[in-house]
Amino acid sequence: MKDLISKWGEAAYTSVGFFWMALWAFILGYLISSIIQVFVTEARMQKAMGRSGKKDILLGTFFGFISSSCSFSALATTRSIFQKGASFISSIAFLLASTNLVIELGIIISIFMGWQFLVGEYVGGILLILFSYILVRIIKPDKLVAAARNKLDDNTQDDELPAKQKLFSAESWAKVAKQFNMEWQMVWKDVTIGFTIAGIIAAFVPDEFFRTLFINSGKTGGDYSFFTLLEHVLVGPVAAFFTFIGSMGNIPLAALLYGKGVSFAGVMAFIFSDLVVLPVLRINAKYYGWKMSLFILFLLFVSLVISSLLLHYGLDIFHLLPHSGAVTIMQKEYFQLNYTFFLNIAFAVVVLALVFLPGHKGEQHKVNHMHHHNKSSTTDTILKWLAITCMVWLITGMVLKYTI
Repeated sequence: MKDLISKWGEAAYTSVGFFWMALWAFILGYLISSIIQVFVTEARMQKAMGRSGKKDILLGTFFGFISSSCSFSALATTRSIFQKGASFISSIAFLLASTNLVIELGIIISIFMGWQFLVGEYVGGILLILFSYILVRIIKPDKLVAAARNKLDDNTQDDELPAKQKLFSAESWAKVAKQFNMEWQMVWKDVTIGFTIAGIIAAFVPDEFFRTLFINSGKTGGDYSFFTLLEHVLVGPVAAFFTFIGSMGNIPLAALLYGKGVSFAGVMAFIFSDLVVLPVLRINAKYYGWKMSLFILFLLFVSLVISSLLLHYGLDIFHLLPHSGAVTIMQKEYFQLNYTFFLNIAFAVVVLALVFLPGHKGEQHKVNHMHHHNKSSTTDTILKWLAITCMVWLITGMVLKYTI
């Protein structure tokens, strides 16, 4: 019983710690999404990224890089730019860049795993975009794209006010606050459940469980057969599915997997899999419908499998694969007086400023009225109660950790 209570406290601490690490990124991503929907007109977005040419894809990649964020917030921002007229492949390029070509993620990877994985993350992010582009060109999902665009309900209206005038308009920023709140209302259940499960997995599931998922673990890079590597890159997304906490939180576990002998390809597939898990699938289904959501899942899964294999063989040719013993993982302290703390405080202040904006109450009343009259599906109701249960689990666990 004592061991159970101890692990419960550890699981809750891990879940809350992971969320604390990602909080500022959540706020930033949804804030960007809300600003785009209010300030960026459809005409401007179509002009910048409305075609599927190389220039538009490069712009999508660049905009994704400069707005790098966790997967949940990246999904919201991607939906916004697609809704505003960006082409499908430019939107996918933005999504992949904003979750893989991430500066803060690169810093954590370099600390925990070394420069080879850092190179793999950035080169792999570009490969993911390239292979997604190739697959879209081959498959030509025009009907799916059209159906997904028609499903989106653009609640913002482009007006004729000059951009500078809109920027200093209290009414415009009240709309940003409204939009920000709507984004959170859409995904808070998935986020709560996902982070809670991640903590439970980390505390209760032994490391050996993950090692058994990957056949022939423990060999050096050159000793893996193609079929072993293929199994690793196929199982990597499965492991990520069960431990999903976003790219930032997955890095310590990725270091653990490589330290236990999982191949470089398998670990890279694990890291790339933050966009091919159930919470992301559900959010995309809410945005675009299940057909498009499953197509995006297929697109990203195939791209990450090919990219992970190419990265492994590319480093192996030049004998640059890191030794698994060189990758270690240290005990993580989440709540420290560091940059995460100050970023979280700063973005919390931004949220409070939006909440108390003049006119926000009127806009918020419209949101609440709309949600009151929209009947929730059975799935959403179940998820709501699961999320509430998770909150009770987390609060109780934190109390147990610091009192027993």
